[in-house]
Amino acid sequence: MPLVSPVRSSPLVDGRQSENAMLVRRGAQRLFLEMGLAVVPELPLASGRRADLVALTRSGEIWIVEIKSSIEDWKADRKWPIYRDHCDRLFFATHPGVPADIFPADCGFILSDGYGAEIIRDAPEHRLAGATRKAMTLRFARVSAARMTLAELSGIDLPDTDME
Repeated sequence: MPLVSPVRSSPLVDGRQSENAMLVRRGAQRLFLEMGLAVVPELPLASGRRADLVALTRSGEIWIVEIKSSIEDWKADRKWPIYRDHCDRLFFATHPGVPADIFPADCGFILSDGYGAEIIRDAPEHRLAGATRKAMTLRFARVSAARMTLAELSGIDLPDTDME
């Protein structure tokens, strides 16, 4: 038996996410899957930060969603402008218990209830440079593939999905 397991603990739940944040994420993920977007939660970025949710559209656009579970969560976190450097569109997502008017108007806004979500305000586009897009797309692909491999090694059956 090996001394080191090839299966690490889940990077998707590390104790920092509240129950409300996990519900918001689940609803936003369901929305994006219905829209035909590929989604990766908790994606590490080149800046050293970690995006709550990253979506890749069919056309190759990269969207980042910053999840806020409360007014306190919003007030305590001012790192979100950094995420603009890593995406074509930046959204905030929350649940109905958080007032929508606290979020900046120059970002998209998603309202989620855990079962689904709705884009209330579309995010303005700020196109990534080609080299940044390539780096983000590769990061997205490599992290996705690594997580699928870890799931397989853990004996987790993943459904076949056709994103075409």
